[in-house]
Amino acid sequence: MLQGSLPALVTPFTDGALDLDTLKKLVEWHIAEGSNGLVPVGTTGESPTLTHAEHETVVAEVVKAAAGRIPVVAGAGSNNTTESIRLAQHAESVGADAVLVVTPYYNKPTQAGLIAHFAAIHEACGLPIIIYNIPGRSVVDMMPATMAELAKLPRIIGVKDATGDLARVCDQRMLCGPDFIQLSGEDATAHGFNAQGGVGCISVTGNVAPKLLSEMQAFCLTGDYASALEIQDKLMPLHKAIFTEPGLVGVKYAMSCLGLCAPDVRLPLVPLTDKTKALVEDGLRHAGLLG
Repeated sequence: MLQGSLPALVTPFTDGALDLDTLKKLVEWHIAEGSNGLVPVGTTGESPTLTHAEHETVVAEVVKAAAGRIPVVAGAGSNNTTESIRLAQHAESVGADAVLVVTPYYNKPTQAGLIAHFAAIHEACGLPIIIYNIPGRSVVDMMPATMAELAKLPRIIGVKDATGDLARVCDQRMLCGPDFIQLSGEDATAHGFNAQGGVGCISVTGNVAPKLLSEMQAFCLTGDYASALEIQDKLMPLHKAIFTEPGLVGVKYAMSCLGLCAPDVRLPLVPLTDKTKALVEDGLRHAGLLG
């Protein structure tokens, strides 16, 4: 079962190219720090600016480095159903444990279109599928009733919910059943998400604070929300700082402060402003991660 803290893994670059050595080191570090899974080539992995070949390389390298020690949920989203099928089939061919499929962005399908999209991927790939609902980016919102229809398919097993609406967790639990895996897609509300029925978070901040977030999720899973809240309080300034500008830019800068990877991102994203850099550094200090 997918649960706990699953960092939405960054894709490290050096001089604009994939830095696979650093990627492999990050996988080892996450396993040592207690991360419960890894999610490469999603939003935080800069999938929109990776070539198809780079996307596939990252998935294959993360699966190989993880070597079955923790699950790898490979990003396989596209607003082109055929392309999403191809990405999902590639993930399956290299040994990923599941795929994360975002709702199709930009072309704004209806709810019927969403059902058809996910059903087609389900039929073409044997891996478990996690729906990624992030209306703020995709400009389409999968309704709980639509999700419930898809949950009837045997390999559509859960959702990464980045709506920020904690009532959705309850609605989806009622309609999809308590065994449907609900993972938060928003660090700032992940503690409350779990109290409503969630079982983990696909986390951006988990790239830089994996041990703290795996501990927080472990407390939630045992019902110790008071101890989990102490960690949430420690990390909240960092969560907010990272998302002051696009989150992947913020978390890569935070990682660079700790010597984990370069802060490099690809256009159209640009480096953080000095003001936001200071906020990230303050957040790292508040969390006890930076001296």
